Amino acid sequence: MYRILALFSLLSLLLAATLGMPATSGATYVATSSATASVQASSDWTPPTATLADPGSPVKDTVTLTATASDGESGIASVVFEALPNGGAWSTLCTVTTAPYTCSWNTKLVADGGWTIRARAMDNAGYASTWSSVSTVVANNLLVVLDNPGDTLRGTVPLAARVYNSGVLSLTTRIEYSVAGADNWKTACSGLGSTLSCSWASIGVTSQDYDFRAVAVVGVTTYASAVWTDVTVDNVAPTVTMTDPGTPLRGTVTLAATAADAGSGLASVTFQYALSGSSTWTPACTSGDTATCRFATTALADATYSFRAVAADLAGNTATSATIANRVVDNSVTSVSVEDPGAFLTGTVTVNANASSTGGIVNVVIQRAPAGGSTWTDLCTDTTSPYSCSWNTTGVADGLYDLRAVALDGRGATTISSVVSSRRVDNSPFRAYDVQAVNGGASAGKLDAGDQLQLTYSSLLQTTSISAGWNGSALAVQLRLRDGNVLGLGNKGDTLDVLRSGSVLPLGSVNLKEEYAKSGKTITFNATMTAVQVTVNGAPATQVVVTLGSVASGTGLRGGNPSAMVWTPSTAATSATGAACAGMPATETGTVDRDF
Repeated sequence: MYRILALFSLLSLLLAATLGMPATSGATYVATSSATASVQASSDWTPPTATLADPGSPVKDTVTLTATASDGESGIASVVFEALPNGGAWSTLCTVTTAPYTCSWNTKLVADGGWTIRARAMDNAGYASTWSSVSTVVANNLLVVLDNPGDTLRGTVPLAARVYNSGVLSLTTRIEYSVAGADNWKTACSGLGSTLSCSWASIGVTSQDYDFRAVAVVGVTTYASAVWTDVTVDNVAPTVTMTDPGTPLRGTVTLAATAADAGSGLASVTFQYALSGSSTWTPACTSGDTATCRFATTALADATYSFRAVAADLAGNTATSATIANRVVDNSVTSVSVEDPGAFLTGTVTVNANASSTGGIVNVVIQRAPAGGSTWTDLCTDTTSPYSCSWNTTGVADGLYDLRAVALDGRGATTISSVVSSRRVDNSPFRAYDVQAVNGGASAGKLDAGDQLQLTYSSLLQTTSISAGWNGSALAVQLRLRDGNVLGLGNKGDTLDVLRSGSVLPLGSVNLKEEYAKSGKTITFNATMTAVQVTVNGAPATQVVVTLGSVASGTGLRGGNPSAMVWTPSTAATSATGAACAGMPATETGTVDRDF
């Protein structure tokens, strides 16, 4: 019997390692300095699947909702149907335990308007499918609906509205706008009948945030739709001035510009070059709203060039800087540079160098020294391009180090690169392992109730280091979303952190790398924080899960684009054995997607 139990335990660990990490246990985790993990074998490792059929739109009276569900292992235990009104909260419609999985929804018992319906299956092993969602409109009475105009508008904008159940042939439909929060409505367009589509020239209004609605006039009665709030109209181009890169240019250089946008926010800055006397501009490199990027001039023939920068904002407006002319690219002499391997280094890292010379490169030596020191130690000597070293950082003490490269050319001369300074080596075993976001709310790509933020450590966390007395069970907290402009991180540097009783908890911060809050906005959510035990690289670890609730304060939410989040943990967090957390950031693993 003991041998059989041991075999099943070993099989569970091997399967967890094969299927991917971390694997969540689903139970609240209580941290101790001598925590142990219990592992059991399972006959079902695969969640079920569920698909909700579209009931159409609009719907009225009693509607039959239908879902298909399957599970090839333990079988389907139940299918739950839920409904969410726009701006409301999820409620359960019914739970079905036998096929066919259908649910009768009496729409006369709910408010007319936009609704999201979803279904999820649970199998007999306790695994749940992902939610399958569809959107519809409930219209049992006269209802006016305005299609979503979008988060950011410019130029000529298509607008559309419709009226359901008017019961009359003669009615007037209008689409209106007002400065956000002013409740001073003006007509964008109007027409006769229950449907209205038009093109609105947003160039005719001041660039700022607006509210939009549709109204229908039937006789002497006016009916209004729900309001789309905080829609940014931006027809103003950004400003951009390119910094003179100098002359001559050789090797890999930094191109920089000063760019800003007071409306929708800066999206990107593209640097371009053209051979002197030519009007053909070619992209050199593109940056985000930081407006700096690295450009390898060795890709160009030695000659005289012009440079400029083109800035684009999130609404699609562009501006071009003045041209910087007569900059010489000359790589006829030896040049060498070492690439920055990153602010935090752990384990074995690759350090790359660039070198070129008309006399040929004999070799490149890559070196390290304690930060600010003058005693250099060779990491390696490379004789072929690309020049690189594999540096096992576990062979040195944790701390700050400088890096440089020394090129020996065919004429016997050596050239020393600029120093990449103060790169931190940190091989602490307790660190941030992964950050993920799970969409559990109504809108994919936008933070709302039901969404989760998951922070996974590399080993067991001492939960009391996050909040006094916390044992990992559900704890009321707040999740704060701040626009990157508030923190000086740029438009796409929106951040998350977790607060309790007004104080920031030592979980660190998450840079979403995208625009989830409008410019200058801060939004706070009521939330619940738990800690669960997971498995990371075959060993027990802790995952902190923050589940969003209702908005506590602030406005200006918007949908983010696909990107990989970066979690910078707090060094005040400690492991179950008392080790301080490394400060090295963790980048979201897996396929780049729209978070939340």
